[in-house]
Amino acid sequence: MTTTRPPIQVAVLGATGAVGQTFVRLLDGHPWFQLAEVAASERSADRPYAEVTRWIEGDMPAAVAGLTVRPCDPSAVTAPIVFSALDSTVAGDVEAAFAAAGRLVLSNAKNYRMEPDVPLVIPEVNADHLALLDVQRARRGWTGGIVTNANCAATMAAVALAPLHAAYGARRVFVATMQAVSGAGYPGVPSLDILGNVIPYIGEEEPKIERELQKMLGVVGAAGVTHAPFVVSAHANRVAVENGHTVCLSVEFEREPALEDAARALREWTGAPVVRGLPSAPDEPLHFFEPEDRPQPRRDVMRGRGMTVSVGRLRPDPLFHLKFVAMGHNTIRGAAGGSILNAELLVATGRAGAA
Repeated sequence: MTTTRPPIQVAVLGATGAVGQTFVRLLDGHPWFQLAEVAASERSADRPYAEVTRWIEGDMPAAVAGLTVRPCDPSAVTAPIVFSALDSTVAGDVEAAFAAAGRLVLSNAKNYRMEPDVPLVIPEVNADHLALLDVQRARRGWTGGIVTNANCAATMAAVALAPLHAAYGARRVFVATMQAVSGAGYPGVPSLDILGNVIPYIGEEEPKIERELQKMLGVVGAAGVTHAPFVVSAHANRVAVENGHTVCLSVEFEREPALEDAARALREWTGAPVVRGLPSAPDEPLHFFEPEDRPQPRRDVMRGRGMTVSVGRLRPDPLFHLKFVAMGHNTIRGAAGGSILNAELLVATGRAGAA
């Protein structure tokens, strides 16, 4: 999919942090969006981006290095599309202020994900949920709006579960995650806590997975989303992997699938047609592995430029019906890349307003 329109100016809030830097990297050279503004906390405001940012991966894009960091305020940031990498402790009020000021906010924070009038979107899975923007604007009186992406581990689980839920109707879902240290931000987990270790607790992670899967795989209507009727039990663990969240799922369905039929559903799934050809969309939103020892973060995390969710180890489950493993890049597909793809979808479907 191509566009001949001039690039749309965009901004990144929380641009100095780990996810903010991922936004900056992925937006560098983007064919539709031009990163015009970066914003962060008051202590970084009015200083050059390169001066206040401890850059983590590769080289800082030259186009952003000299930008003056602005405060996270809609009077200081003028771009019509705003990507928010803000921590949840500050995101709520800031994102609402931008939406009320007519900006379209693509949020990575948890604050609005479960609000009934806020889209929680993985484009290939539930692009139609963007219709909630109309409900949101009518209820809140906003001319802008907020669209959220999911918790990073929930994203991997939702992509893997989507084709099977559509075909057979999930009833009970058991989830155990092995989550990369980059999901904790930078500097993140102390080395002496994670090296040679597994931490069987990530604050608030399990409830997010349990709630968000039901909303994302639910059905959107005029009044909001009817959540999917399955129940989810989640265990979240931090492991000594740099990038790539691995999710083990066991699922009971309304209709028991034959193993080969389930494999075919996963192998052939391409997601919502409207997403194909968008700049950040991978050729394969889901890659199904036949070998028993895949997926693996070290080998597979950058498949589809970090936007593909890899699924494998599909086999019968003696307690449920099927069990399988999903893995994807937590800061690309599960965070910044997912938000950028959401913005591309909004533009492509005419929901980006005057942007």
